[in-house]
Amino acid sequence: MPPVETLLVFAALSLGLAATPGPNMLYLVSRSLAQGTGAGLVSLVGCQFGSLVIMLCAAAGLTAALFAVPYAWDVLRLGGAAYLMFLAWQCLRPGGQPIFAPRPMPREPAARLFGVGFATAALNPKVALFYMAVLPPFIDPALGSVFTQGALLGAVQIGVAILFDGALVLGAAGVARFLGARPGWMAAQRWILGAALALIAVKLASEGRR
Repeated sequence: MPPVETLLVFAALSLGLAATPGPNMLYLVSRSLAQGTGAGLVSLVGCQFGSLVIMLCAAAGLTAALFAVPYAWDVLRLGGAAYLMFLAWQCLRPGGQPIFAPRPMPREPAARLFGVGFATAALNPKVALFYMAVLPPFIDPALGSVFTQGALLGAVQIGVAILFDGALVLGAAGVARFLGARPGWMAAQRWILGAALALIAVKLASEGRR
């Protein structure tokens, strides 16, 4: 089992992933604003099942195969750092439509909400890249089963995403009103999150093999 410190750092990175605007967040917020909290929660369940599929695929073989290749850990470590820098840039780059801007969407039945949420997460490159680039460097074969460690870390990521996205769905309307009246808060959130992701990326890039 990974040490507590590793789980906490991975949880912090998972929070950064959840808080970075992407297809999942856009869909959940748009659906919640257009069709209500219930529709947003059904969509959230679909999204997390999509993430679960990606996580199990990674834990079942991808990480073990990559660890068998010489210097793979260093490639993954630097790749993960580069990806975190990309997430930081996504937070800091100018332009783009506000994530909480209302978008007209037709009402959909629960089955379709779940299915679209599942597909949104399963085909989300942000989630896939996170598992491929950021997850493997946190796994240490000396601590036991690679699958168990990958599944545990993946469960941490999914748990953080459920809590963050659930709060987002429940508070979407209120957050939209709040940020609409206080655009400075959104700018501050973007800069704080971007700086934190960049610092973690630098730390990951500068670490040696465990």
